[in-house]
Amino acid sequence: MSKFYYGGQAVLEGVMMRGRDRMAVAVRRPDGSLAMLEEPLNPRIFAGPVTRIPFLRGAVMIWEMLSLGVKAMGFSARVVADDEAEEKSSGGMAATVALSLLLSVVLFFLLPHGITSLVDRWLPGSILKNLFEGFVRLSVVILYIVAIGRVSDIRRVFGYHGAEHKTINAYEAGAELTTEEVARHSTRHPRCGTGFLLTVVLVSVLVFALAGWPALWLRLLSRVVLVPVIAAVSYELLRLGARFYHVPFVRVLLAPSLALQGLTTREPDESMLEAAITALKAVLPARVPDVEQAPELV
Repeated sequence: MSKFYYGGQAVLEGVMMRGRDRMAVAVRRPDGSLAMLEEPLNPRIFAGPVTRIPFLRGAVMIWEMLSLGVKAMGFSARVVADDEAEEKSSGGMAATVALSLLLSVVLFFLLPHGITSLVDRWLPGSILKNLFEGFVRLSVVILYIVAIGRVSDIRRVFGYHGAEHKTINAYEAGAELTTEEVARHSTRHPRCGTGFLLTVVLVSVLVFALAGWPALWLRLLSRVVLVPVIAAVSYELLRLGARFYHVPFVRVLLAPSLALQGLTTREPDESMLEAAITALKAVLPARVPDVEQAPELV
């Protein structure tokens, strides 16, 4: 059968891993022990027909992965605060995801366009205007990552991000899942969400260039309405990159993505590796062989 792609996300003092039919979060408590959250995945989403419909699956899977990420981050925050009792309702989590998406659209799409609109009179032609906007968008992404990376708690999250990548790389290489073996692997991974952001920036340049440079209200509307299209196309490119990463030419194309991950990953310590390994082991199949499914961002 075809390969299944495991993946996950770094959270506060821990790691979330997503498997074929369940997700698990391992978070370090203040006393040094690991707190675990394990939940089954929605089979209608993660194993349903939507995962086989190109482009549509991208929008749906990104929403669901964001929802899982919000749940995992909420759990980790409660563990770190030594209060594991309270949990958000599904409606509250949906509102959080929606707000996160809205802020992302404002920061990474509307703000770069606003900056470009201030200087567009000096940029001849719609292609040059859209190229400049793409450059501003990429700059905003990088500055945002660098800025949050200066926060001590986020630097530790980046360490857990590195641990997550090392663990996935070790598993995909067939290595034994011990801290010693996992530590030998790379903190970079071709399915990283950081690389996905870079892909979104590049795809947005192409999509908006095709739309030209119409009236301001149309441009602003397009920066909102076309976000799901850009995300869906970027997701399909992610799938292709993951499937053909063994091809030298594809590795060259993905080199900027891997380089950008240097901003969002750090070398993890042993306790971080232990958390990532524990989370991955919790979602590995004990009985059912791997089947092809939509790849998870890591």
